[in-house]
Amino acid sequence: MVVLSCVAAPALAQRSLGSVEVAVDGSVLLVRVSGTTAELNALALTAFNTHGRYKIVASGHTYDIRFSPAGPTQVRVDVTKGLGGSPVASETAGGKTLREALLRAADIAVEKTNGLGLKGYFTARLAFIRDLGRAKEVCTSDLFFSSGEVKQVTRNNAQSLSPRWAPDGSKILFTSFFKSGFPDIYLLDLASNQWSTFASFKGTNTGARFSPTGRQVAMVLTGEGTPEIYVSDAQGRGVSRRTRSDLAKASPCWSPDGGRIVFAMGDSLPQLYVIPAAGGGAPQRLSAGYTYAAEPDWSRANPSKLACTVRVGRSYQVAVYDFGKGKAEVVSKASFDGVEPSWLADGRHLVYTARTPTESRLSILDTATGKSTPISPASFGSALQGNVWTP
Repeated sequence: MVVLSCVAAPALAQRSLGSVEVAVDGSVLLVRVSGTTAELNALALTAFNTHGRYKIVASGHTYDIRFSPAGPTQVRVDVTKGLGGSPVASETAGGKTLREALLRAADIAVEKTNGLGLKGYFTARLAFIRDLGRAKEVCTSDLFFSSGEVKQVTRNNAQSLSPRWAPDGSKILFTSFFKSGFPDIYLLDLASNQWSTFASFKGTNTGARFSPTGRQVAMVLTGEGTPEIYVSDAQGRGVSRRTRSDLAKASPCWSPDGGRIVFAMGDSLPQLYVIPAAGGGAPQRLSAGYTYAAEPDWSRANPSKLACTVRVGRSYQVAVYDFGKGKAEVVSKASFDGVEPSWLADGRHLVYTARTPTESRLSILDTATGKSTPISPASFGSALQGNVWTP
């Protein structure tokens, strides 16, 4: 099997997968954040501490953001500005739980105060892989691994990888060695918790990803020899080949409008390429400026940018390729590896895997400042390959 992914970095030293802080400057808003209950207060502080646009302070703030229960599953957010406390917003948000309502209310507060036109991202949900040693299983969670929200959705006692949401959040595609000992693609229906085989052709079947409409799926199959990009309908039927070359290919990702597919191609030193989703065009290389570029994720909020993993020296870091500039720039600033980026809804922050030779944790990265905050608890064990879905 040929899979283009980031191998473990050399074990030069044990590094802690903690937060990466950045200096406060004029681009950061000082805010006071509080909740009228201990639960709301803790979750509000956790959420805003991940956002690179804000710095939580006890005084001298520009905005005062307060959360209070408005019902069993409703939260009111009140936002005032300046020392005089001029009203900015007072709205009530609902959810399936009080914690979900708080996150919706916090997104409202972000949209009312950030001043840059950013959407909120706190209500995002994750599909990811939990490494249990003997097996790797697919899990889901809210963005902050809240109690009761983390669920293991496969129990196959097998190696699974690359979970990817359907656009409506109802299904997850993933690759697993469960049945045959070879990688096949499976489709999990979250409502029924039932899964079915999506692609099990001769050879390896990996990297499946829904189009933005959910009507098509791009994947990598080796049934005709070398790994090639194929496209099918949402049920795995009508499979059609899109690439032809002797080089390995991996990680197909659709453009936000569904018209193009970006993927990694190459053997030991892959690069990023783009093809028309409908076929009929030769792959066009994106000159990222690094000898290694893989694991692309195209921003829906900002279609001019896509995140990827690049190799810098002996480590891996997250970079953002800007179509306008025609190059990629490293945005992670940690001493540990940063791999497997997945954009959040605002087009500024993303979820990625922070990794040392012995540990992997999901973290949120602010691509504008380099601020990084772990979201999967160290006590949870290794969590990796996070994929974001926004309700």
